[in-house]
Amino acid sequence: MVDGSSRAITAPGTVYFDNVDAARARDILNRFYHPMSIGTPDGAELKLGVEMIQLGPLTVGHLTFEGSATLVSPQAGAYHVTLPTAGLVRARRDGREVTATPATALAFRPDDRVHLRHEPNSSELDVRIERWALESELAALLGHPVEGPIDLAPQFDLTGGPAHSWSRLIRLLRDELEHESSLIHQPLIAEQLCSSVLSGLLLSVPHRYRDELVAPAASGPPRAVQRVIEAIHEEPERAFTVGDLSAIAGMSVRSLQDGFRRHVGCAPMTYLQQIRLGRVREALLDGDPARVTVAAVAHRWGFAHLGRFASAYRERFGESPSESLRHPRIT
Repeated sequence: MVDGSSRAITAPGTVYFDNVDAARARDILNRFYHPMSIGTPDGAELKLGVEMIQLGPLTVGHLTFEGSATLVSPQAGAYHVTLPTAGLVRARRDGREVTATPATALAFRPDDRVHLRHEPNSSELDVRIERWALESELAALLGHPVEGPIDLAPQFDLTGGPAHSWSRLIRLLRDELEHESSLIHQPLIAEQLCSSVLSGLLLSVPHRYRDELVAPAASGPPRAVQRVIEAIHEEPERAFTVGDLSAIAGMSVRSLQDGFRRHVGCAPMTYLQQIRLGRVREALLDGDPARVTVAAVAHRWGFAHLGRFASAYRERFGESPSESLRHPRIT
């Protein structure tokens, strides 16, 4: 029996295991995915490699099988997508067998029984998305509540269209696992990547809401857009998300973004950033360099990452924040 060895773990939410046996593999998969049993033909020894990252409600794992294996879970408990990267995977869903290769993917709903049979020397990416997260993402995109679970198609093609792009995004996450300094370990980037994975899946896989989701969004009325503009001007330092702004407008995220593009000329979060940059510049030009710091002013107006703030400031005003502070306004 092979005792699984764990490689150095330096990044939060990331784990690596090499050559684990069936018992250890079951423990790992139960921890990160669903309660699961593992079988091997003729009692053969299982060797499983695992690379895993968790970004809030999103788990992405890369599993490699040296021999044949069967994974069975009585209930997924979350949305689950399997993308083979080598070999063949057979599964059962809704009473029929479906097959996945590197050109196709399998999808399971929270109430589905998961039954996967892996060929020897196969590997796959397994994506788990908490039910509340995917359904909330869909509701925000549509601007109205949805009745779950979302009926994701059991099998979908990865060779073209939005599903191909989505699979590349999942592979990007996997490729970044080994890099301790990767941006995916930054909370702000992780949150945006997680949202991109969720919305990308909803746009890639057939389900009963997809036609509504890809239809042209109704343009936001100027009055609703004006409410958001006023809210931004009143509290530009507030940690608004695009979901917060769409709630203020009383419309979906897509409608708000379309309304801003039509009536303001930019996305709502871009507009928020420009207002914040303007407030920072006013404070720096009026500030006393002996008492005021760039970092304090930036943080006051909602900029948490000083490097990105300084870059955006220079691009907008043609000078660094510290230069603005050293050259006060001439009255």
